[in-house]
Amino acid sequence: MEKRVFIKTFGCQMNVYDSTKMLSLLRPLGYTETETAADADLMLLNTCHIREKAAEKVYSDLGRLRDLRLKREKIGKATLIGVTGCVAQAEQDEVTRRAPYVDVVLGPQSYHRLPELVAAAEEKHTGKRPNLIAADFTPESKFDQLPMAGSKQGSSAFLTIQEGCDKFCTFCVVPYTRGAEYSRTAAAVLEEARILIAEGAVEITLLGQNVNAYHGLAADGTSWGLAQLLHAVAALPGLQRLRYTTSHPRDVDTALIEAHRDILILQPLLHLPVQSGADKILSAMNRKHTAAEYLDTIAALRRARPDIAFSSDFIVGYPGETDADFEATLELVRLVEFVGAYSFKYSPRPGTPAAELAATSVPEAIKDARLAALQELLQKQQYSFNQRALGTEQEVLFSDTERSDGMLFGKTAYLQSVIVEAPARLRGRIERVHIEHAGTNSLKGRLIINEEPLAA
Repeated sequence: MEKRVFIKTFGCQMNVYDSTKMLSLLRPLGYTETETAADADLMLLNTCHIREKAAEKVYSDLGRLRDLRLKREKIGKATLIGVTGCVAQAEQDEVTRRAPYVDVVLGPQSYHRLPELVAAAEEKHTGKRPNLIAADFTPESKFDQLPMAGSKQGSSAFLTIQEGCDKFCTFCVVPYTRGAEYSRTAAAVLEEARILIAEGAVEITLLGQNVNAYHGLAADGTSWGLAQLLHAVAALPGLQRLRYTTSHPRDVDTALIEAHRDILILQPLLHLPVQSGADKILSAMNRKHTAAEYLDTIAALRRARPDIAFSSDFIVGYPGETDADFEATLELVRLVEFVGAYSFKYSPRPGTPAAELAATSVPEAIKDARLAALQELLQKQQYSFNQRALGTEQEVLFSDTERSDGMLFGKTAYLQSVIVEAPARLRGRIERVHIEHAGTNSLKGRLIINEEPLAA
């Protein structure tokens, strides 16, 4: 009998990748995906623990899933609820306390055990006793157990090559929820990349919590860095675009800079989180680089690839941040001119060193004002960058799905969103587009046919 699974994914692209793998793992149990929780026999929340609001939203969503399950049970439909991801890893006891009706709690290093736990929950479903596998960092790699084929990601695919982090930034929970740095072998990455291309991918994004710390074993017994892996993946027939995320500034080496110069399909957008422009705050965060060193890295990348653009992450209101520290962040933003960024107010995460710094916490009103000022500057830079696209020709990778109004949605090399009137047959393909309108968040254009910008 066919069963349906609903997965809601929070957080980073690595969670998106993990969700596709979980779907593949559940197919042998008879599960197919549904986008409607009310139709699901199994409801999963694949969670993120980076920020407090993300974790709290999980508990709110769990309450709604419990209500849906009660409605389904009234008409004789059994329903399982599971929590996976980083909240499951970090807060397994809290999940069972606040949501004792959850059946499966599974950390990100144990996804290969999902089928066995779901099968056990189906047999012994009481709605009271969760299966806790959240706290284990097993010595074997979960990637040895996860399926490579069948993810059906489409024309733009994610491929995890590295997990965990050894940097221990004082604000970050990743080392505690994803564990130490682990790199997949080069052969495994290349084999999965070939499968993704065979399944229709023309763009692949290599993923890692600290992706440029990649040090995977190669076939000849040597250790490859990210640059060597990028060269090998770029050489695979059929691949037209290559990206990687997320990087740490300390792990941008000469070979990686040269890869941006030499690999033509490596896209000219790099996400390089800096978090702050003040050396005092960077030191307190244990970032192990200064603002000047970050700017030197940006300059080196621009020398190697003059058309490269940058996005970043910022935290405002870290404990002890002064007005002068915040102004240093604004100055760094002015110098780099980012084309996009994720920016947030600092919120303490339990178990991290920064959570113990309550005595130097920044008042919420000041955090709010600083975040607003930073985001205003970042939005101006993003708008200015988009404006420079007006009248230009851009190569756009169209999404695999069509909008309800018949328009197609796509992405430029810089991940700018583009809306184009185009035939559905172009879904999943890269086509040239003449940009005619530019806003802060998106572009609009027309297909280029016979060297002229024409409507489809």
